Amino acid sequence: QVQLVESGGGLVQAGGSLRLSCAASGSIFSINVMGWYRQAPGKQRELVASISSSGGTYYVDSVKGRFTISRDNAKNTVYLQMNSLRPEDTAVYYCNAVPHRSAYWGQGTQVTVSS
Repeated sequence: QVQLVESGGGLVQAGGSLRLSCAASGSIFSINVMGWYRQAPGKQRELVASISSSGGTYYVDSVKGRFTISRDNAKNTVYLQMNSLRPEDTAVYYCNAVPHRSAYWGQGTQVTVSS
């Protein structure tokens, strides 16, 4: 059973940067696609970025050119580098497989961007 723990969130001013980490207790090597999701207050959870085991990436239009997803299978960790942050990026960020698996949801990490 894989457990995912997100970290790296915080309060940052608009235009700032944060790097999120997702550490897996088990191996993520067998999970083909890993992703970062976010949920803002009053909104549905959305997939922000994903990365396949071969390195192929996907980004939702609103973060293209600002966010970069990466994975280190040897360290069982997935990262999300977030630059040029905007107030609309404020949300709780989660990592999970794509498509998501219910048992993998963690506590998430809060990202708050002030204007």
